[in-house]
Amino acid sequence: MRPRNFWPLVALAALLVFNLLFTTGFARVEFRDGRLFGTLVDIFQNGAPVMLLAVGMTLVIALGGIDLSVGSVMALSGAVAALLMTEHGQSVPMGILAALGVALLVGVINGALVSYGSIQPIIVTLVTLVMGRGLAQTLTQDQKVRFEIPAFEFIGNGTVLGLPFPVLLVAAVALGVSLLLRRTATGLYIEAMGGNPQAARLCGLRVHVIRLMAYMACALCAGMAGLIAAADIKEADVANAGLYLELDAILAVVLGGTSLSGGRANLVGSLIGAIFIQTLTIMLQMRGVITEHTLIIKAIVALSVCFMQTPSFERIVRRFRPAEGA
Repeated sequence: MRPRNFWPLVALAALLVFNLLFTTGFARVEFRDGRLFGTLVDIFQNGAPVMLLAVGMTLVIALGGIDLSVGSVMALSGAVAALLMTEHGQSVPMGILAALGVALLVGVINGALVSYGSIQPIIVTLVTLVMGRGLAQTLTQDQKVRFEIPAFEFIGNGTVLGLPFPVLLVAAVALGVSLLLRRTATGLYIEAMGGNPQAARLCGLRVHVIRLMAYMACALCAGMAGLIAAADIKEADVANAGLYLELDAILAVVLGGTSLSGGRANLVGSLIGAIFIQTLTIMLQMRGVITEHTLIIKAIVALSVCFMQTPSFERIVRRFRPAEGA
């Protein structure tokens, strides 16, 4: 019996080995000016927003839902924080809290409409996807909001003990969610609801509340990802922040083995999927592949990894496996 994350790990290991052997400078890591630099460091730092989105998306998908609005929530949270700190003179903590509060509000709207309104998740989050980015563009008058605030910029490019702060933030969030899923009753409830929501309701679980909390957690992760993205480039770019990242997040979760039909959440697999996607993206950039071709290659590779986790691929592997006792 193979480990649950066997094929995602095999795919990631193969990609890393290929780059270590054939991509010049991929393995170079150096310590300079009090922090680590190198491609391997960039994979985790630049991939932090997608990893955060994947953490939150794992909870929603494990319940049989979906959240297409996370990219727009990123743009909205970054815009709210930037506007409050630049045009309204608010402090950095106040800007951060307000931005995360707005993200949570979007999560409440998504969760309430899905749970209590019984509207399909793809419809609800598709509407909030459009609404969130439209609201961000309205607040900023569809302009980039530039800022020079070192305390806020630390979120995107600061370091702690030589390690990028975004990486440490992802690790803390992932650890907290992992403990929630594996060490509390809430994780058991999520798994039960994803497997059979009707049976979970008949057993007395508060399915509406749990689903609402999952969408809130997903939106909160998106809000944090938006703050990282804005702080990293020192501006709130509402037109491009989080654009298409909801697809990367969903893909990372699926690559990690969490079923879109719901069930057991595979958080470690989702993080592996996010790292795989970011590694592939950086590899193609280092090789000078244009954006249009990058998207095509990512799609082909992602479909291949997904196929490797299907029963059909397992049957193909068995045909070439030596018979026992042969």
